[in-house]
Amino acid sequence: MIYGIYQSAAGLMTNQYRQDVLANNLANVGTVGFKHDLAVVRERRIQAHEGLAGLTTGDRLLDGLTGGSLVAPTYTSSEQGTLDETGRPLDAALVGDGYFAVHDGQGERYTRDGRFTLNANGELVTVAGGHRVLDVSGGPITVTGPEAGSARLHTDGSMRIGDQVVGQLRIVDIQEKNNLRKQGGNLFQAVGQRPTVSQAELRVGMVEQSTVDPMQAMVAMIESSRAYQLNATMIGLADATLSRAVNDIPRLR
Repeated sequence: MIYGIYQSAAGLMTNQYRQDVLANNLANVGTVGFKHDLAVVRERRIQAHEGLAGLTTGDRLLDGLTGGSLVAPTYTSSEQGTLDETGRPLDAALVGDGYFAVHDGQGERYTRDGRFTLNANGELVTVAGGHRVLDVSGGPITVTGPEAGSARLHTDGSMRIGDQVVGQLRIVDIQEKNNLRKQGGNLFQAVGQRPTVSQAELRVGMVEQSTVDPMQAMVAMIESSRAYQLNATMIGLADATLSRAVNDIPRLR
C-alpha cells in the first residue's frame, strides 16, 4: 500500500518536472534561435538492481513490480529551425551545426540568435542582451568612422564596408552536444570540450526561428497534466484504503 503511494508520488514529481520544461518551451515559442528541451522519463530500476550503498537484497514481492518513473537527463534539441527573411544587413542565420561565438562579460558563450547590431562604441553586439560578437581571433568586432552604418555581413562570415573586410564572425561547432549547458538569455556554454570550426552555411538577412512546435508542446502539457492528476488520485485512493486497513480491520477482531 505504502509502496503504491511512493510510486504515485514519484509520478507526481516526474510530471511536475515535465510541465516545467514544457512551460519553458512554450514561453520561448517566439525566441529567435531557441532550441527546445526534451524531458526524458525512464523506468526506475528496482531496489535489488540499484546496488545503492552496497545493498543487493530486495523484496521478492516488490521485485516483481515496476520501480516507478524517474527523470533521465534533460536533452536540448539540435534540430534546425525555420528561417525567416528580415532583409537587415547585420542579421544572419546558420543552416547546419554551428553557433555564433559571443562574450557575455564572463566568458565565451554560444548562440543561434543571429540578430546583430552596432552599439555606441561601434562594436558588433547581439540585439538580445547586447553581448559582444567575437571575431575569429577571439576579440570583438569593432567598426568605427563615418561609414560604420554601411557595414554588411556576407555569406562567408566576413563583415565589410564596401570591399574592405573589418571582421570575420567566429562560428564554431560543439561535437558533443550534451556538453552544451544553457546559461540563460539564449546562450550556451561548452563544458569540458573545445569548440571546433563549424561547416554550417551562413545566410545573411535572415534569422532562425524557435524549434518549439506550440501545438505539440500543448498536447504534451495536457498529457502530463492528466498524468499528474491521475497520480494524485491514486495517492488519495491508496491513503483511503490504508486508513480503512488501520482503523476498520482491528474492530473486526
